[in-house]
Amino acid sequence: MTALIAGMALCLQAGAATTVNKYEPTAQLGGSTLQLNGKGTRVRLVFKAYDLGLYTTKHVTTPAELLALPGPKRLQFVALRDLPGTDLGRLFLRGMSDNATPAQLTRHALSTTRLIDIFSGKPKLVTGDTFAMDFIPGKGTQFYIQGQPQGEPVGDDEFFTMVLRIWFGDSPADTQLRDALLDGGKN
Repeated sequence: MTALIAGMALCLQAGAATTVNKYEPTAQLGGSTLQLNGKGTRVRLVFKAYDLGLYTTKHVTTPAELLALPGPKRLQFVALRDLPGTDLGRLFLRGMSDNATPAQLTRHALSTTRLIDIFSGKPKLVTGDTFAMDFIPGKGTQFYIQGQPQGEPVGDDEFFTMVLRIWFGDSPADTQLRDALLDGGKN
C-alpha cells in the first residue's frame, strides 16, 4: 500500500512538470507580442486533463505579479483526454467561486454564464482539441475552441482576473501547474 501511495505521489509530482504539447515562444495579441511565461499539465487525481500555456507581455514569477500585470494575456489549452464540456464549465465556475468574493461573482454573473455556456454547448472536447482565453484591455475576454472565436468578448479586467485566479488565486486548481506556469517556460 505504501508503494502504491508513493507511486501516485510521484505521478502527481511529475504531472505539471512535463507538457505533452509544444508552445510557441511568442504570440501576437491585440497589437502586442506576448511571451510564453510558462507551461504545465493539469493533473486531476492521476489523470492528465490538459496542457496549459500562459502568455504575458513580460515575464512574471509570482501570482501577485501576474494579477497586477496590465495588458493582454493568453491562456492556451490542449485537451489531453476527452473532457465533457459541462464538467469543464462547472470546474471553471468552481475555481472562480473558490477565489472570488460573492460581490465579484454577482458583478460578473453574465460573463461567467457565458463562459459556462461556451463549454456546456460543446458535448465534449476530445484529446488534442484546443481552447483558449485571450484578454485584451478595453475589449474583454475572447474564448476560442479549436481556434474559432466563441461569440463576442465578454467582461473587463476584473473578470479576467477572476479567470486567472482559477490557477493563480489563494485556492488554485493545481499548485504544481501554477508553479510551472510561473517558471519561465522551462518545462
